[in-house]
Amino acid sequence: MHALVTGASGHLGTNLIHRLVARGHRVRALVRGDAPWLGGVERVQGDVLDPASLEKAVAGVDVVFHLAGVISVVGERGGLVRRVNVEGTRNVLAAAGMRRIVHMASIHAFRQDPVNAPLDETRPLADRPEDHAYDRSKAEAMRLVLQRAADTVVVAPTAVIGPYDWRRSRMGAVLLACFNGRLPAVVPGGYDWVDARDVAEGTLAAAERGRPGEVYLLGGAWTSVRALAEQAARVAGLGAPRWTCPAWLARSAAPLGVAWAHLRGTEPIFTPESIRVLATSNPHIDYGKAKRDLGYSARPLAATLEDTCRWFREAGRLAPGTEPL
Repeated sequence: MHALVTGASGHLGTNLIHRLVARGHRVRALVRGDAPWLGGVERVQGDVLDPASLEKAVAGVDVVFHLAGVISVVGERGGLVRRVNVEGTRNVLAAAGMRRIVHMASIHAFRQDPVNAPLDETRPLADRPEDHAYDRSKAEAMRLVLQRAADTVVVAPTAVIGPYDWRRSRMGAVLLACFNGRLPAVVPGGYDWVDARDVAEGTLAAAERGRPGEVYLLGGAWTSVRALAEQAARVAGLGAPRWTCPAWLARSAAPLGVAWAHLRGTEPIFTPESIRVLATSNPHIDYGKAKRDLGYSARPLAATLEDTCRWFREAGRLAPGTEPL
């Protein structure tokens, strides 16, 4: 297989490239700027919003893994979310022609409610005005992909955590704070967390065995933020955060945290949107279809946290003296 990976330098892109290279596939990575951690692949500069660069990127490849996107828990970000997630996807589809495409959607593309019923691939998409901008953009992009006449498979992971998080995703920042003993409190709620390596394996299986026109949820296990933080702290040999912030206080304080992060030029860990997402997530993710069709499986959360802590330590991100148990 000769594969193009868009969004190659991101958390999922890096993990997917590791799996592709390990399987002996030829890989071309579409990147913006430098990505020194991507070894053993051809790196090409490009952007999903630049059709000319995409035409060059797809030349000679068999399969396109479209992972590029903007994740947002702070709204539309001046239109950037929809431009990249929807128009960028439209550009990739046009450039790919009749090549096989594996499109990376998200659990956020589906409506979470009703949360007391299993959420599978038949759940309606998040296209209501009250749905978050990111959710609507992923739903719209998925519709575009599924309307394509050529060979297309969609995978939709839940909340991704795990090693090789070079650019430090939002949840990577939360875990790193836990591993360093710098997360004084947690917020209510939880999510279905899945290892980036398992998502990468499922994505590769979708390219090899996925049925054209099908969507596959790639999930892990629902765990509260409190339990996640306690397990992460235990792995690092530290005490867990002592306080769970009440829901009303978390909602009230989140805008101040966003403003403070903006002043410092950093990304806020928790925002009003992310707090709502954690509080209203569906704990019943049914990814049986991926198990049946793709042979997909998800490793235990404890193994993910141990490996993530170890990776952060080896990458020099843990405070001195912090060692995983």
